[in-house]
Amino acid sequence: MKTPTITTRVSRELGMAINHGIYQPGTRLPGERLLAESMHVSRSTIRMALEDLERQGRVARSPQRGWFVPSPTVGEPPSTLESFTEMARQRGHTPTAEVLEKSVRSATLDEANRLGIAPGTEVLELVRLRGMNSTPICVDRNVLPLTIAHALLDLDLTDASLYETLQTHCSVSIFRSAYSVQAETPTAEQATLLHIPQGSPVLVGREIAYDRAGAPVLLGLNTYRGDAYRFHADLYRAE
Repeated sequence: MKTPTITTRVSRELGMAINHGIYQPGTRLPGERLLAESMHVSRSTIRMALEDLERQGRVARSPQRGWFVPSPTVGEPPSTLESFTEMARQRGHTPTAEVLEKSVRSATLDEANRLGIAPGTEVLELVRLRGMNSTPICVDRNVLPLTIAHALLDLDLTDASLYETLQTHCSVSIFRSAYSVQAETPTAEQATLLHIPQGSPVLVGREIAYDRAGAPVLLGLNTYRGDAYRFHADLYRAE
């Protein structure tokens, strides 16, 4: 059996430390000198081990921050509609969802207009904190007509996919989404929930989701950590 090189061993040990949560996503690693001293190897060995982990996507480096563990990212492939749960699973992450609010209220005029319902119609408002591998990624706020979403009232939506639950319990399949993304500053509550400093940028996605018949069934307001969401699009020139 081939004996692992010192660099391979150090790379493996650092990778295990990341796996075990010693170095959390989004946090800076100790400096190369401190790592070298703690692991009883040279700085050049540490540098080569970190570069190996960088090629694997396990760590990243910044001129300002040094080496750090990147936060997991999500983002729809170009022209493909995926739920948060689907995006996380396809990237090998474990999706989570903590229910912050689930309530019935009257639709606002704007909500009624976008959902094609009468003003004052009852809607279900669902607010959840979405995460991957225990790292908070997104504050997810959805509004649905109660006539469609009534079955959700008695369901535990912790760690559940809303798209899948709508299809299974409400016979509603999301087919298309009109989606826009804009950079904003989070509220104090959002910054606390997402574990980011107040004033850090967030990406806010606003959507209207439609069923196969073209009827609007869901309004979404998704507030993502700025370092955890990537938006893709296919762009074509006009003829």
